[in-house]
Amino acid sequence: MYKVLLVDDDQELISMIKQYLEQEDFDVTAVHEGETGVMEALSGDYQLVVLDVMMPRLNGMDALRKIRASSAIPVLMLTARGDDTDRIIGLELGADDYVAKPCTPRELVARIRAILRRTQSAPTEEPLITTLTIGKLTVKPEQRLAEWAGKQVDLTSTEFNLLELLAKQAGKPVSKKELSEQGLGRPLMRFDRSIDVHLSSIRQKLGLLADGRSCIQTVYRLGYQLIRE
Repeated sequence: MYKVLLVDDDQELISMIKQYLEQEDFDVTAVHEGETGVMEALSGDYQLVVLDVMMPRLNGMDALRKIRASSAIPVLMLTARGDDTDRIIGLELGADDYVAKPCTPRELVARIRAILRRTQSAPTEEPLITTLTIGKLTVKPEQRLAEWAGKQVDLTSTEFNLLELLAKQAGKPVSKKELSEQGLGRPLMRFDRSIDVHLSSIRQKLGLLADGRSCIQTVYRLGYQLIRE
């Protein structure tokens, strides 16, 4: 049973979501302000955090900053419908995905399950790839670690999934559709900039090639490509 932390000051909404998640066999704890949410998120007791942007005192963005300062726990942000700024900032700060409010409990559960599938994946019958090395980049899927020039790169779970997909197909363009379906666990939505924001964050965390370029290049109309040096 996965343990999920809900952080939102809308007690009526959270009570409804909590009840629905528990019916779906999640173990749910709900808190109603940011500071307590941060403490709980960093306790190590949860597999995922659902974090609302708009809260008094410590808002969701500041709470996310504090969580990401010391933890890579998956975080799903709840944002106001139509507020692209909050969504982009949340992704840039390390959120794994977002859901616009008002949302249905069913949609929220689907997003939660998608994140958990890719962060708590079970072993498959596919041959295990222990290490991928592309120039200065090393990706270790089994350990979910990435290194650049021998130094560990601090990635969120979603960023690691996207980088692993690019590394497995290094030298070839990978479409945004494939990155969304396999990296985010959901279909690519129209006007969705999540992939672009996540990859921008990965670029900033990785080093540069000898010629000063990023190792992740945009391929016009095709997607993104990890360059082989």
